[in-house]
Amino acid sequence: MIYTPAAETEHLIETLLHSPRLAVLARKLDAIIASEQTERQRFYDEVTENQKAEFINGEVIVHSPVKLMHSMASDRLAMLLNAYVTSRRLGHVGHEKLLVSLSRNDYEPDICFWSRTKSDQFTPLQSKFPAPDLVVEVISESTEKIDRGLKFDDYAFHGISEYWIVDPEHETIEQYWLANDTYTLAVKVKIGLIVSQVVAGFEIPAQAVFNPIENLTALRAILQGE
Repeated sequence: MIYTPAAETEHLIETLLHSPRLAVLARKLDAIIASEQTERQRFYDEVTENQKAEFINGEVIVHSPVKLMHSMASDRLAMLLNAYVTSRRLGHVGHEKLLVSLSRNDYEPDICFWSRTKSDQFTPLQSKFPAPDLVVEVISESTEKIDRGLKFDDYAFHGISEYWIVDPEHETIEQYWLANDTYTLAVKVKIGLIVSQVVAGFEIPAQAVFNPIENLTALRAILQGE
């Protein structure tokens, strides 16, 4: 069997179904989930707009300020994607402060894209959002493990079709596409184009995320192509 998170889950369930401890374990899990949901509601009640915080596996994770290279890469890519999506009325782009609520965890990805099918349902006072169609995480030393681990699996499990991991230190972008409930690396680029599968027609030079001149050139091309 080819390993996938879904296959691992099925194997775990099958093992538990044949265990005499199943009923006891189920009660323990129910208690853990109930306690976790109480803490999750407290997180919703107490988190403020000034915080960058996430609720992950029952814990509140408050993030420290990012380095300049992280902020600049995130801002540049968000500007390009937002200009393209907005000018073509393709949906909505979120940047850093929108809370994505999945079945167990709540994240604030660096950049998200929702198609119009989803974003047309959003309301001005909405504060929690469904799984996007595209997520971009800009990694740092403190976030790389979870961006490549738990979030990688969680985003795939919730059907997020495309996932980009941006590395501002090495100036690379990894693009993953969803297939069979897991992500497959489509391309890793430092020089050259990256083409979105989800955002129709959106393609940019990878260096437009890291180089200010390349960024302005790409932005002009997007706006001129309206």
